[in-house]
Amino acid sequence: MKIGILGAGSMGSAIIRGLTTNYDADHIFVKIHHESAALASFQKELGFHFAETATLSEVDILFVATPAPTTLTILKDLPLASHTIIISAAQGVAPAEIQKLFPQNSVLAIIPNIPVAVNAGTIALERSQTATPKDQQTAMKVLSSLGSVNTVAAEQLGILGTVAGCGPAFVDIFLSALADSAVQNGLDRKTAYQVAASMVAGSAKMALTTGTNPAILKDQVTSPGGSTIKGVLALDRHGFSNAVNEAINAANE
Repeated sequence: MKIGILGAGSMGSAIIRGLTTNYDADHIFVKIHHESAALASFQKELGFHFAETATLSEVDILFVATPAPTTLTILKDLPLASHTIIISAAQGVAPAEIQKLFPQNSVLAIIPNIPVAVNAGTIALERSQTATPKDQQTAMKVLSSLGSVNTVAAEQLGILGTVAGCGPAFVDIFLSALADSAVQNGLDRKTAYQVAASMVAGSAKMALTTGTNPAILKDQVTSPGGSTIKGVLALDRHGFSNAVNEAINAANE
């Protein structure tokens, strides 16, 4: 299978890195607008190919990770084969707009997040009305190699993408705050970051593996009169839950 990626910005680069973990880098072709020293180093590290426009006519799947304002302009000049599956991560560009340019192709829309770089992404996939079942199956196999895929209706894509896409930044702020507090209380910085990240990863895995409601998981570690419930109530007093709600609502606008 030959995979093309259009664009190598933050998200494009994350997709490329994740794909090279599970697919032969020799079969991955990246089309960029301008080459830079950083991109040259990135290509040398992973071993994929920089592609000319004509090369994209040979790919089986094309990831679109270009800025929304320029996406349709760039796409209209591509000589894609009719069998190429187009997976667009260009937010703000409707699948129907891409479908008009390539009426014979299967087009799917996704909102991935940066952890796709380490194959631990959370990917929102819009339920397609036009992609063939076979192409959807092929796309799902490739996307699943990058992380967890959640297929939703078009009207739910935005909020799922907001939680998955913006959430890592919010979690990073939480990790930084945990580490700062640990350092304040005498722990060295390197250990503080490692412990905070490990704790968040373990807690998330517990929720995913067991399927238990997070509120119940919280109750399991809040002993009567214990330190955890005191911390939970401190979070409540300082508006932690409301701050998260406000952040999601602001990002989802």
